[in-house]
Amino acid sequence: MFRTALRNVLAHKARLMMTVLAVMLGVAFVSGTLVFTSTISDAFQKSSEKGFTGVDVAIEPRHKEEGRPGATPRLSQDLLDRAAKVPGAASATGTVSGFAAIADKKGKLVGEGFDSAGSNYYPGAGGKDPRYPLRSGRAPQNAGEIALDAKTAERAGYKVGDTVRVSVDGPVLSEKLTGIFTTDDGNVSAGGSLALFDTATAQRHYAKPGEFNRIDVKAATGTSQAALRTSLKQVLPKNAEATTAKELADEQSRAIAQGMDGMRSVLLVFAGISLFVGIFIIANTFTMLVAQRTKELALLRAVGASRRQVTRSVLIEAIVVGAVAGVLGLLVGIGIGAGLRALLNSTGATIPDGPLVVSPSTIATSLVVGVMVTKLAAWLPARRAAKIPPVAAMNSVHAVATTKSLVVRNSLGGALTAAGAALVLTATSSTMMGIGAALVLVGIFVLTPLLSRPVIAAAAPVLRMFGISGKLARQNAVRNPRRTAATASALMIGLTLITGLTVIAGSVQQAVDKMATSSLKADYVVSMASMTPLSPDVAQKLAAHPDVAAASPLRSSPARIDGGHQSLTGVNGRTIGKLTSLEFTAGSFAGLSGDKVVVDDATARSNHWKLGSSLDVTYEDGTKGRLSVSGIYKGNDLMRGVWVDKDALAPHQSQIDDRQVMVKTKGGATEATKDRLAKALGDNPAIQIQTKQDISDGISKAIGLLLNMLYGLLGMAVVVAVLGVVNTLAMSVFERQQEIGMLRAIGLDRKGIKRMVRLESLVISLFGGVMGVGLGVFFGWAAGDLIKKGISTYELVLPWGSMAVFLLLSALVGMLAALWPARRAAKLNMLAAIKAE
Repeated sequence: MFRTALRNVLAHKARLMMTVLAVMLGVAFVSGTLVFTSTISDAFQKSSEKGFTGVDVAIEPRHKEEGRPGATPRLSQDLLDRAAKVPGAASATGTVSGFAAIADKKGKLVGEGFDSAGSNYYPGAGGKDPRYPLRSGRAPQNAGEIALDAKTAERAGYKVGDTVRVSVDGPVLSEKLTGIFTTDDGNVSAGGSLALFDTATAQRHYAKPGEFNRIDVKAATGTSQAALRTSLKQVLPKNAEATTAKELADEQSRAIAQGMDGMRSVLLVFAGISLFVGIFIIANTFTMLVAQRTKELALLRAVGASRRQVTRSVLIEAIVVGAVAGVLGLLVGIGIGAGLRALLNSTGATIPDGPLVVSPSTIATSLVVGVMVTKLAAWLPARRAAKIPPVAAMNSVHAVATTKSLVVRNSLGGALTAAGAALVLTATSSTMMGIGAALVLVGIFVLTPLLSRPVIAAAAPVLRMFGISGKLARQNAVRNPRRTAATASALMIGLTLITGLTVIAGSVQQAVDKMATSSLKADYVVSMASMTPLSPDVAQKLAAHPDVAAASPLRSSPARIDGGHQSLTGVNGRTIGKLTSLEFTAGSFAGLSGDKVVVDDATARSNHWKLGSSLDVTYEDGTKGRLSVSGIYKGNDLMRGVWVDKDALAPHQSQIDDRQVMVKTKGGATEATKDRLAKALGDNPAIQIQTKQDISDGISKAIGLLLNMLYGLLGMAVVVAVLGVVNTLAMSVFERQQEIGMLRAIGLDRKGIKRMVRLESLVISLFGGVMGVGLGVFFGWAAGDLIKKGISTYELVLPWGSMAVFLLLSALVGMLAALWPARRAAKLNMLAAIKAE
């Protein structure tokens, strides 16, 4: 039986090629994902490990102090001096760091924005900082001086002696470039930038004089990291902790691995979708192969083969096909992994250098996935073939489904669809929604043979326009409903997901537009491009500008209110009412001063607060007080929380900085006004001045980018579906050779044969397209109830234009998929075809 299975594989090479391609694409997606994420993870881990060379133990502040809701403590110069003198310590280095945006010579931001860092050059023995070897020039020694990493200097075109424009928290500084250094910093390797100041200047920017973020201690020769940490514990205050460099590297590696896990999971979901679609193609292929070999299999039964042996023979074919597809998929996947890395680099998201990682687990997974998916899809056709009685099989090429089997199938499909729809409609979580959607898709697939007849019958009036070719195409499409169902379902799944995502994305975009329009009166919102805090100087400069009618900063301060953790938002109580159009259910902004606060309705409900409620508060500096609710407003994702006057909050803040500044101008939002405001802020590349439309467009761009990525990922499933249509039609043409020969003999010309096959493909593809678009709209509508919980302005928006494009693409898929099968059918020799078995 094994030799028989191998002979069958070699005898049907052309027929199995599409199946191999379908499985190969799915496996390639899986292996490519594993190679890509493993390569990036390994590169970042090795880069981060380099960042800890020269460090044996790091002293860092504990994240919170008892009795205070916020305020991360700093490390003192005294602690640094004591750490350098403990037994086993060779040296101690103090680090203070934060954000530093570098502008190139054209005024544009250099680096990745979020990875634009600033730190201090801490000279040790010999006046050098071993962390940052100087390539040229000298280290910064005074205010007004700066050093840049070599990659940033090269990208921006800076040389020693040039003036560099840099922004730490808003105002632009013009610093003299005194040195260019090299570094193993992982952020720099990944495309970020690093600027160094002298220690006193860095402390002024990022902390307070004499304070550090971290102290790195180097062990003396013969002292282990564990022993050094034990010695350091003797001098540590309560607000600090010591961690070995190995523990820090391991922690960073775990964080990188977790970050990669999220990306890997998303990509593997789409790979799974491609494989799921491929299952239909494999099952279709083996069903037709088994049907075409019914007499052959019956003969095997007649000469003594058991049912189990016949089943095993078909499964061995599937295993061979799966193994070949798995090997090819692995090789293609390695290429995909390398290509994705190059693509990521080309977008500017540079990753550290490193080798392509192809782990043994990736190889094993690819082969196992290829074999198991193919074997699983072929099991049902193999079992069905073995159950056909030899005598019946000898007399009939096709085994017709019994009425009982159709009733069981339709009942099962109806039950699965109803259960899935009930879960989707009552879902309270995305997991529940996903399970329901999967059940609906499986149920619709089971019901597709039943649904195909009325849907394809609806196309009959159009097909009649093509004469006898159209009539034959319709009859061929419904002749074998199961085959039509499996072929159309592959395309249906891809279009269901694409349509659903498009519906949700369009609805979210409109909700964001409505939210920005309804809640903001301000003409501009000013913030840092990196989402880091703004200097209070920015709000002061904007408020004093002659074009500005009203301005208010938004600044956050952690607090504890009525025993629970809350974030207080400081605003200008006198002007905030002119900058927002929030709807109040009780009170207003009018009394927002002193100990009065306004709070969003959701927070008020969850804490049982009402107008006039008195609240116990502990500020970030530990001071206790009482607040009174003077207004309750309807919050949204842009504006919510507990708002207090900034002047009442400022005395309790250790460091005052703003998230953003809202600005209302006298002449409204114009490009000229925007340019004047930017000039007043020093034309800072790190500061963004956005209108309401800019905010909406920014979110729209992010949604569009995400949607395009998802389209690309789902495109793999659609490609697999196209292969399925080609495969089905090609094998159908082979199966109907005798019939096609008879049609040619009674007068249907080659053009008519081609037209018949193309119309059949078109009908099947449009059937899958209509089902996919319909299900996608249903899922998009059903997901609205979940989304409304987070975005109150969410409403269903149907993208009619996009849906029309999807249906046109379905038609195009059908026409392209039919090219080769139609040409093959037309080229058949009619006499040879009539004599074909």
